[in-house]
Amino acid sequence: MTTTIGIDIGAGAAKTVLFEVGDDTRWLGRQVERIRQRDPYRLAGEAVDRMLAEHGITREDVDYIATTGDADGIEWSTGHFYSMTTHARGAIYLQPDAVAVLDVGALHGRAIHIDPRGKVLASQMTSQCASGSGQFLENIARYLGIAQDEIGLISLEGQNPEKVSSICAVLAETDVINMVSRGIAAPDILRGIHLSMAGRLTQLIRRLKLRGGTVLVTGGLGLDPGLIGALQNSFAEAKIPLQVASHDDAIYAGAIGAALWAAFRHDKLAAQRVPLAVGSAS
Repeated sequence: MTTTIGIDIGAGAAKTVLFEVGDDTRWLGRQVERIRQRDPYRLAGEAVDRMLAEHGITREDVDYIATTGDADGIEWSTGHFYSMTTHARGAIYLQPDAVAVLDVGALHGRAIHIDPRGKVLASQMTSQCASGSGQFLENIARYLGIAQDEIGLISLEGQNPEKVSSICAVLAETDVINMVSRGIAAPDILRGIHLSMAGRLTQLIRRLKLRGGTVLVTGGLGLDPGLIGALQNSFAEAKIPLQVASHDDAIYAGAIGAALWAAFRHDKLAAQRVPLAVGSAS
């Protein structure tokens, strides 16, 4: 068995996972910490120490510590993997029949076409300014006085959604302020935002020209029922023959992929008898 750690740092959260990879791959531990202006590297380090302590494992017992996303500056890691690659591999672990991933994070949305092994075949991405992001939705919820974990359920209550037309997040927030001044109810505002986000994400999927299968939504919004429902509606309206799936551990997809690729990389280097050093490139 190969013991690995995957660390995925995004704009909103630091995710860490602990794996034993082999004939009977086991997921030993997982941690997620919202960054909220704290040092993400320190949060990741503390999360790793907690996971290892729970299982009586030391860092010296770990064969490979892999990073992805914005975690490439962690000096005590073994190697770094590109985030699109790790999300693709993590998606296949969580949803083996997935043909694509919709990674919706704090700053952007990304559609990734993958093969059954988790290899990236093609991709499309929104700009960081786009209003179809987790940070934008969190800002709106804060303005409306709604907790982040309530956004999705409240959105599903919307009966007369008001879509946000602007692509720019700053202008879109102005649109929402105007909606509030006109007395538009919070469920209708959130439902409209989800439909607008879903429309932009659907355009990314359309460009991949997929002919059928399942799309797994990963990232911080992977468990937002309002967004999942809006995506299902948007796919149907656009006549895209794909099913939208979510998973309880969708936020860990990047970290999972890093841990699994780490085992592959470790075993390959071991077969070549190449010594691993802290901070080595992958």
